[in-house]
Amino acid sequence: MGCLQNKNTQIEQYASIYLKISDMAVILGISATQLREDIADKSTEVSRRYHRGKAASRVKLLHQEMQLAYVGSPLALENTRNNLLDMEDDE
Repeated sequence: MGCLQNKNTQIEQYASIYLKISDMAVILGISATQLREDIADKSTEVSRRYHRGKAASRVKLLHQEMQLAYVGSPLALENTRNNLLDMEDDE
């Protein structure tokens, strides 16, 4: 169980830095195909941890971009506008 928990933690950490699945699989010593299947299956802990890692980093990036928009960065303003539109589309 501890080994599985450790791999799940590593998957979350690797996803948070946007490491490719094929690279994660090599590091973890597992099949990239199997890892992709586990990630695609939303009922698995692997999938939850992978998506949580990605989402956590996305939150940090969006926060930084919002801060840049507040101080007037034209690109950040455009990106935050697009992020708002994406958010509204997802509602």
